[in-house]
Amino acid sequence: MLSDNINGKTHPSSQTSLMTRNVLTIATGKKLYINLAINLARSFLWWHPDSDITFILVTDQPEFLPPDLTGKIQLHIIQHDELGIGFSSKLHLDELAPRGQTLFIDSDCLIFGKLDFVFERFKNHSVSVIGNYIAEGEWFGNVKNICNKFNIAHLPKFNGGIYYLEKGPKATAVYEMARKLEKEYDKIGFIRLRNLPNDELLMAVAMQLHGQQPIPDDGTILSDPQACPGAYTIDVINGKRLLLNPPLPNPLHQSWYPFQQVSPVVVHFLGFYTRQYPYQREVYRLKKAINNNLNQVGIVSSLLIIEYPARVKLFIKKKLRTTYHKMFGVRKIKSSERA
Repeated sequence: MLSDNINGKTHPSSQTSLMTRNVLTIATGKKLYINLAINLARSFLWWHPDSDITFILVTDQPEFLPPDLTGKIQLHIIQHDELGIGFSSKLHLDELAPRGQTLFIDSDCLIFGKLDFVFERFKNHSVSVIGNYIAEGEWFGNVKNICNKFNIAHLPKFNGGIYYLEKGPKATAVYEMARKLEKEYDKIGFIRLRNLPNDELLMAVAMQLHGQQPIPDDGTILSDPQACPGAYTIDVINGKRLLLNPPLPNPLHQSWYPFQQVSPVVVHFLGFYTRQYPYQREVYRLKKAINNNLNQVGIVSSLLIIEYPARVKLFIKKKLRTTYHKMFGVRKIKSSERA
């Protein structure tokens, strides 16, 4: 069982009221994840400077915490691989969460506003996510076959960038079931993600078996550039964000996503999106803002150092792509830096 030791002290979960509010993220393994978690924490602090919401960072690399976060967030220090590898760490949120309301946010997200309304939307759900139901089709496995196997009508489908739980027996039962199912992941017929068990499928089945419902997705809480592959604009300092899912007949249209444009309070930068200039530009500005050092020079610098060079590179690649393919063929897809 994981301890409740944070910064060498007893976690306050045993002394706090039921409705204490917490945001929790996990950054273990590669240094990449602690770097992402630092960006997430800064975006939280920018929008919650005087909030009673506690930000908790679960990590096996506390030595990388920068001075501007020291004393402003809580560290939950664990041992390397204590939570398993890959996505398995998210199956231990019931053990990591203090009492009250806990909102887990993936480290590769940024926050663009106050989260109070999110806690209100989730309130009184033992375990929940942002999503809708599916009963057939493909979602890391044949959904209909999976539903038949477990004798359930449907599965909640969601982006695992956010989980919500209220610590207690119901939440524990759901997560214990998910951890049990993980041991039979391939046998059940789930398809792996980056050669690892995907937490979303496991949590979906466990939630459905224990009667836990998702919060209907209306685009205000969470979205990502994969669901909205059109142009997206973000400004974390001023809270501006707009993600577009271009309508048909645009070939980029995502037919499974029910919205054409959304402005979520949390944007999930899946995969390579953390390497693209919009994310890199915003974390550059955010670091300066948190350290009271963002001025017009800093804003211009973010354009000259990050955005404009990236735009030029993309323009050249687009213009020369056809010629390059004719001369050298199609390049192999690079393996994910997260693998």
